[in-house]
Amino acid sequence: MTDVVVLAGGRGTRLAPYTTVLPKPLMPIGDMPVLEILLRRLARADLRTVHLAVGHLAELIEAYFGDGSRFGVELRYWREDEPLGTAGPLAEIEPTSERLLVMNGDLLTTLDFRELLDAHTASGAAATIGIHRREVPIEFGVVRLDGNAITGFEEKPTLSYDVSMGVYVFERAAVELVPARTRFDFPDLVHLILERGLAMNAYVSSAFWLDIGRHEDYELAVHRFEELRAELLGEA
Repeated sequence: MTDVVVLAGGRGTRLAPYTTVLPKPLMPIGDMPVLEILLRRLARADLRTVHLAVGHLAELIEAYFGDGSRFGVELRYWREDEPLGTAGPLAEIEPTSERLLVMNGDLLTTLDFRELLDAHTASGAAATIGIHRREVPIEFGVVRLDGNAITGFEEKPTLSYDVSMGVYVFERAAVELVPARTRFDFPDLVHLILERGLAMNAYVSSAFWLDIGRHEDYELAVHRFEELRAELLGEA
């Protein structure tokens, strides 16, 4: 059994001014909020116990989603009295399972959560991070230097990075490293897991993935939604 934790408490400052009146998980993608799409995907994967860590404009999220039954999940809310960072809420939430699937609440993705969990189990790791290859075009000529000597020049290259998808699987041994009532972010947790010598696995996925933290990513999500709707929601 695996509980899910969805982090839905951030202020979403990069999406201002929209997020001054609407929490980011309620930002509409097509005809529904981005968090509704995510919850429906979790229900399809038979992941039905979902803890929502809420903060900014939490009352709007709670009013819209209620107990989660409309979306096929059981929602349990945890409110931040003060910001605890991205990983801090994990120390406060009381799950019913030894394993947590943790994700940001602003994701639009076709990632197969069951495949991720199966890969994590097979790895035997204490933690798994969903990884996506992101290509970033550089709009300038890149000069390579050795001191003041130019050793190379590349016009407008495209750089590739392996980036976190904001989707994690943690065993209890990893979650217990998060300090209580302390601001603590996922990079802090990753460094601490590595320092303690616990195994950490990468799940590399080519699935469609966007977080909608920036205006350009939100606009792309809205643009791609109808094309991906059947895959995202299982609609015929």
